[in-house]
Amino acid sequence: MRNYSAKDVDEYIDSMPEEARAKLSETRMAVKAAIPKADESISWGVPFYKYQGLLAGFGTGNGYVSFGLVFALNADDVKELESKGYTTAKKTFRIRYDQKVPTTIIKRMLKNQAKQNELKKAAK
Repeated sequence: MRNYSAKDVDEYIDSMPEEARAKLSETRMAVKAAIPKADESISWGVPFYKYQGLLAGFGTGNGYVSFGLVFALNADDVKELESKGYTTAKKTFRIRYDQKVPTTIIKRMLKNQAKQNELKKAAK
């Protein structure tokens, strides 16, 4: 769900259904642990992160948290996520409320995206 009136990520998480809040907070902690220098904001009505360019965001849906990179998920990540029961799309995957947040995979994906952003910025 989007919340265009949320001023920051804390307010966004607090405005979501109670059953979503723990997963949202855990996802947020994974992002901050992976890329501590990432800028955190609300964009497009959801928590969004930038680090030397666009990085990733997350939000909640009906019974799940959606996590997405700005660019497409790589094939290896898709394969691993799907093998663990997560639903994937081109740029996103869903974490049902009854699933664990795949923090190791999220951190790896973010670090790879951050590295790509650094390379693109250095090439300019």
